[in-house]
Amino acid sequence: MHKKNRLSHVLFAQIGYNKTISSRSQGLRLFEQPLLNCSQRKANDMTVTIKDVAKAAGVSPSTVSRVISEHPRISAETSRKVKKIMEELGYHPNLMAKSLVSRTTRTIAVIFPKPAEELLLNFFFYELIRGVLAQLTRAGYDLLMAGGSNEQEELDTVARLVKGGRIDGLILLYSRSSDPIIHFLRKENIPFTLIGRSLDYVDVPSVDNDNVQAAYDATKHLIAQGQKRIGFVSGPTKLAMTQDRMNGYTKALAEAGLPFKQSWVVEGEFLIESGYRAMASIMSQPEPPTALVVIDDVVAFGVLKGLSELGIRVPQDVAIVSFNNIALSELTIPPISSVDVGTYQLGYTASQMVLNLMKDIEITTRQIIPHRLVVRESSLRAESDLY
Repeated sequence: MHKKNRLSHVLFAQIGYNKTISSRSQGLRLFEQPLLNCSQRKANDMTVTIKDVAKAAGVSPSTVSRVISEHPRISAETSRKVKKIMEELGYHPNLMAKSLVSRTTRTIAVIFPKPAEELLLNFFFYELIRGVLAQLTRAGYDLLMAGGSNEQEELDTVARLVKGGRIDGLILLYSRSSDPIIHFLRKENIPFTLIGRSLDYVDVPSVDNDNVQAAYDATKHLIAQGQKRIGFVSGPTKLAMTQDRMNGYTKALAEAGLPFKQSWVVEGEFLIESGYRAMASIMSQPEPPTALVVIDDVVAFGVLKGLSELGIRVPQDVAIVSFNNIALSELTIPPISSVDVGTYQLGYTASQMVLNLMKDIEITTRQIIPHRLVVRESSLRAESDLY
């Protein structure tokens, strides 16, 4: 028997852009419903009301209302019986009316640091959202995805969602220094969690990796391979994650007594084009690096493309270690060594945290998801190949 798919309601809500991707669908319901008796078929020919459900289940309309709102006083047996009748009759609660009564929307927003159509070019965010959706769907919540083309638009979008009462909580996928969105959310006292680390508030509920240690481990791996000239292709330096990974990289170099050169560090975005463009500048130097720590797998795809066009071999001429360990990283030529940051678990834990905050359940303010380095061909070099 097939399990019934219950897709979450996903919206893009950006400046000038508001589109439904998918919603709770009853598309398969015709194939899933049991055969109905005559009275039930008749009920399906007209709008089914809460009174119809109550009569068929042998309970009061108020009991049906309590089942719909998941009232704790309703027994599991009564809840199952009423929900079964609701399904047989094809009754669907008026969620808008319900939200007016309960003053909740059962909707959580995920806020992107870029327009979503741009950021979703990075496969890391697909896996992250998959983790968020898994938890929200189980809890009966919908997901709204929002962003803006700059910091002010992002803040305006968040303010509109919060002030308009369209969401019950938020998940932020990033943290900048002096972040106005975090300041606004704290002021409004709305439940939210951060995937990452706040640079300004130590008490912000967050789920993260130890990015300093992760970058340290990646750099130490290259050092263990005999590399001495190691560069860094970074993300936007205003992001906490970029700063932490830069700190881990420089820490490993310092411990090994290896040089740090600012010219070997290139800032960019989390896009293929960013890694591609970085190679033109970093490899044109008189003494370029022979190894690179790259902020993200998708950026590393651009790095591979740029190096290939320059006639530079990986790993023979330049070794590479990246982050996130997305599925495609093992399909490149050569396969990319990458730090697995537990992307799905980051999203799942973040949504779990915001739901607990909404229920006033005590949480651990900062949760760390373990990482592991997955070594592949891109970082392994034979001794005879080293400079």
